[in-house]
Amino acid sequence: MKAPRLEINLNKIEHNTKTLIDRLAINGISVTGITKSVLGSADIAEAFLNAGMTSLGDSRIENIENMRHAHLNATMSLIRSPMLSQVDRIVANVNTSFNTELDIISQLSKSSLKSGRIHGIVLMVELGDLREGILPKDLHEFVRKVLRMPAILIKGIGTNLACRNGVSPDNKNMSELSAIADYLESTFGIQLDIVSGGNSANLDWALGNKHPGRINNLRLGESLLLGCETLHRRPIDGLHTDVFTLVAEVIESKIKSSRPWGTIAQNAFGELPLAIDQGSVAQSILAIGRQDTDYLGLIAPKGIIIVDASSDHLIVRSKELLTIGTQIPFQVNYSALTLAMTSPFVEKKIVSHAQL
Repeated sequence: MKAPRLEINLNKIEHNTKTLIDRLAINGISVTGITKSVLGSADIAEAFLNAGMTSLGDSRIENIENMRHAHLNATMSLIRSPMLSQVDRIVANVNTSFNTELDIISQLSKSSLKSGRIHGIVLMVELGDLREGILPKDLHEFVRKVLRMPAILIKGIGTNLACRNGVSPDNKNMSELSAIADYLESTFGIQLDIVSGGNSANLDWALGNKHPGRINNLRLGESLLLGCETLHRRPIDGLHTDVFTLVAEVIESKIKSSRPWGTIAQNAFGELPLAIDQGSVAQSILAIGRQDTDYLGLIAPKGIIIVDASSDHLIVRSKELLTIGTQIPFQVNYSALTLAMTSPFVEKKIVSHAQL
């Protein structure tokens, strides 16, 4: 079989998705399936929908357009603030976009008017992680100005935590988001259908909290795809953590010194390697590298140790030399998955009917 390849078990994605949808529904929380790490894969998006999901989200309009072309029956959200240069494409393909800038919303308004559409927006609120978001003190004036813009409907508010600085969702910041929703509704006489508390980092809080306040939506990607929460990368009980398998082929296998010789300078990536002398070792090279995946996010089979990677080579060690042509399976973390899905050199092989 062709290598490198990423094997994708759709049955396990459906299982993970249905399990979390059902568990969160008990507390009145819906799920938007996030497809950005899988390059807007229509197959994976369809697995989300088969599990009962009705809403998909992505950070890139190109991925949403691909899913639209696949005729998926779902509402689509752009979860990264729109680019001004893409406003017309967003209005044409997206039901709801997440926003933090008045200038961008103004252009969305003009484009929507021109096309005869109403564009929904979710206003993102900054609650401490310091990525995107409107400061709470600025929300009153911000909303007042947005409400004057034609063809724009404020669908809700949201926040994003644990992506940049690892700020954890908790009762304090989730209660603040709920209070903001109540304030905006009572002050402006509007209805907020969506109060989106965050991403897979919210799961410990959401699943352990029978009273989530106004929080009625989470944007989930990694937990559906890799079966873990994202604050500590702990597996979630009952979910599959082996949905994806990255397979690479051995192209060299030799006994070599573990310590380089000669004058040492920077390597190809500007790093100063630190090699520990372990004598002669069984070293093998696989035909995959940093251009294809994050080698630090690969989990090797028992008996194989990942040592390093260059652009096109993954260096491993083992007790005995690996046979040339052998294809080695690796599990992946979120970073390794995202890069492997993006690489044109990694074949994506759907496994639709694999046993769970």
